[in-house]
Amino acid sequence: MGERFEPGSSVPDALADRYDEFKSFFIGAKTDRDFIYLSPERHGKYPFAGAFGWVTSVVEARKAGWREAHLRQVVEIMHLLGSPLVQSGLDDDFERKNWRLVPTEYGFGSERVFNVRDYSEGLSGLYWRNVFGAPFVDLFGPRLDAIPASQRQSLDGGLVLVQPYALPTQAMTPEGAAAESQLIATLGPDAFFDLPTPRKPTRVPDVSWMLHKH
Repeated sequence: MGERFEPGSSVPDALADRYDEFKSFFIGAKTDRDFIYLSPERHGKYPFAGAFGWVTSVVEARKAGWREAHLRQVVEIMHLLGSPLVQSGLDDDFERKNWRLVPTEYGFGSERVFNVRDYSEGLSGLYWRNVFGAPFVDLFGPRLDAIPASQRQSLDGGLVLVQPYALPTQAMTPEGAAAESQLIATLGPDAFFDLPTPRKPTRVPDVSWMLHKH
């Protein structure tokens, strides 16, 4: 965010140079509401290869055309990166499900810790849109077929979309929470982090192939 790129054909080269130097990038648009980032796992300790994401105003999701384009873009990027999982929803919902505060070992104050490190440890929950690749399709198996057709869609390349509700703003509402809980019960709660307990998933996807690939 400390460097400004002037529009033009040189931007891709500038981004590539920056990635070569820092092995990641985070870009904010002039709107100060649109961001894109790439942050690979550089230590090689885990099968998780890294994250690619983009952020915009939730207002955009009110438009049916935007939602259709979003899903097409997700599928294209998953195929491009070989990603087994995409999750899309409200930032507050991600914060709530991925992180929690626990007392420090020193006996005073608290610290922020993750619930699951990455998808190799299972899922933190369901969000507005959840697109599952082969490891998760194999993990859930016929349970995916038990999800109502209004909340499930088969996509190109064997990907499967699970969408509890129509709009991301329905997250963290009583209706949205009930829809998520019902789908988690269908897919198997042991594959998801349980916030009230808190309990880590005991059923996880097989991502051993990623260790060999990366």
